[in-house]
This record gives sequence, structure tokens and C-alpha cells, in this order.
Amino acid sequence: MKKLFFCFVMFISALSLFAQPAIQFESTTHDFGTIKEEGGKVTGKFIFMNTGDQDLLLTGVKPGCGCTAADYTKTPVAPGQKGYIDATYNPYNRPGNFNKNIRVTTNEPKFSEDPNTQPYLIYIKGNVEKRAPTKYENAGYKNGTGDIRIKDNNVKVELLNSESKTFTIQVMNFSEKPSVFEPINMPDFITIEKKITINPGEEIDINFKYDAKLKGEIGNYREIVNIQTDDATEPKLVLFVEAVIKEDFSNFTPKQLQDAPKASINPAVLDFGKVDKNTNPTLEVKVNNAGKSPLIIRQLKSPSTVFTVVSDKMEIPGNGFATLTVTLVSKNRRGTQNSVIEIFTNDPVNSAFFLNCKGEISQ
Repeated sequence: MKKLFFCFVMFISALSLFAQPAIQFESTTHDFGTIKEEGGKVTGKFIFMNTGDQDLLLTGVKPGCGCTAADYTKTPVAPGQKGYIDATYNPYNRPGNFNKNIRVTTNEPKFSEDPNTQPYLIYIKGNVEKRAPTKYENAGYKNGTGDIRIKDNNVKVELLNSESKTFTIQVMNFSEKPSVFEPINMPDFITIEKKITINPGEEIDINFKYDAKLKGEIGNYREIVNIQTDDATEPKLVLFVEAVIKEDFSNFTPKQLQDAPKASINPAVLDFGKVDKNTNPTLEVKVNNAGKSPLIIRQLKSPSTVFTVVSDKMEIPGNGFATLTVTLVSKNRRGTQNSVIEIFTNDPVNSAFFLNCKGEISQ
């Protein structure tokens, strides 16, 4: 009797071992055909069935790029029942052909047993018919949503820490009423006339002055200038100023230049190779000082949050070195990653140099 009971338990266990969910899509591609750029977002529906014998759950639905968004069945799908994934595409400012994918993972055992199992791929594709340009675009003003617009709200300025420089932006009033153009909460090292009025249909040049001496720092900086207008749709505008401030060595004597620090980096490229997702591997690089005077690292700047950097010291004695530790933060990222870490020093010859970083995060 005991032997019979044992065989029955083993039989039930074997059945449960083979019982599992399984997903099957009715179609893995949705073709929108030709759609209009100004026609708004479009959505394609993917229907799937659970062809297994246990509840199916979608554990991950990840669009392949920022221009697709997905809604989907978030509750368990019983055997023989159906679920859906909605893929939405916004065609605005994206004329031409498109072919995008969405990565899908489930609670099927293969995904838990092998983390390198490739997800299911479903695709949306189509062709976006280019819209006619707006009055703003015809005038060269592509940024913004209101009638008071800045032609280019990203400005770059490069200067020495002993000088100030003027940069100019173009602003146009497309409305039928005059409007103020007034910077608010602006840093004291950037100046402009306090208040400017722009007449209807008028395009004007507005001059700003960036005073690096007043800023008092060396390196690469991004300043944000907020601007108040009378526009009904977008009353507040934002101007981004990318400033590269280098040290002024023009007053150095021949003796000072001879004794100055001499910076170099080894290696100049960090290749992390293939990296598992959700890990944070590190690599080290040396900044050397072959000069007589101390080498001061003025700034370490990584424009990407994928690669972070710290130094064991910011002042390096003559014939010494500092060790930089670079970390690749792979969480919530995938695919090839590239970035450049900027290093600013007090070396008169090599005051700014770069460390190239790259790696490939597994899917």
C-alpha cells in the first residue's frame, strides 16, 4: 500500500514538473501602413494566448526605444485564455519609415532557469507622411510651443577664467501683442538688460555676458537661465548655456612654464567589454604628473550617468600619480554604452583632456 502511495505521489510530481505556461502570439508584427505625422499617436494591439497548462504572467514588456509605449495584461492569464499588449507610437517629428520592437518576457521556466534567455520580440512598423512646416519652422524656430520663441535655446561658450564673453540669441514674437522678455533667478555671472519688450512680429538679437572671473571656477558647466514672457501658452522659457572655462596661463614666466606640472593619462581608453546587467564593474586608470610642480585636478566630469568616476587624490606631487576609479552602472540599461570623461587640470599644455569609456551591457 505504501509503495502504491509513493508511486502515486511520484506520478503527480512528474505531472507538475511538466506543467507550465506557454505564450503564443496571433501575430508578432503590426503594420500601421502610412500614417500622418500630425495625426497623433497610433496604437497596435497584439493578442496572445496561453497555450500551456498553468497561469501565464507577463513579467516584462519593454519598448525598444523612447518613441514606443506599451500597455498590456498585467493579471495572470489562465490556460486557453487570451491577453493583449498595446504598442503606441507617436509619429510627430518622426517622418519616414519606422520599425520598432518590444521585448517581452514571461513566467515561463526558461526565463528563470537561464538569465541569458532572449526575450520574445514583437514589432511595429509603418511609414510617417511628413507634415507641412509650421510658420515657426519656416522662420527657423523649431523649439517651443508658444508664440514667443528662442531660435536655439542651447548656447555654447568657451573662455578663460580671467575673461568674460558675450553670446547672442535670436528671439521672435509670433503673436499679435507685445511681450516682455525678462530673465528671472539668473546667476550673477550672467548678465542682460533687466527687461526687454518684443513687439508683435518682431525678431531681435539679445546679448548675454558670461563673466568667468566672477564664476570663479574652472571646468565644464551647464547653466540654466529661466525667462518670463507674456505668452499665453508657454510663458516661461529656458535657455541652456554650456560653458567651458579654462585656466589662463598667459602671465606665466618661462621659469613657471618650465617647472609646471605635466599631465598624462594611462590608458586613455577604458573598455569594460561585455557586462552583465544589474552589475557595477570598475576599472582603474592613472593620471600621471611628469612635471616639478603639483598637478591639481580641477574637475572630473562625466556627462553620462552610466559611467561614474572618483579619484584617490585631487593634488598630485611631481613625478607622482593619482588613481581614477571608473564604475559602469548597468542597472536598467542595455546594449552598447559610450561616454567621455572630461578632466581639467592646471597643466598649461594639457589643461583639459579626455578619458574614453565603453562597454556592452547584456540584454
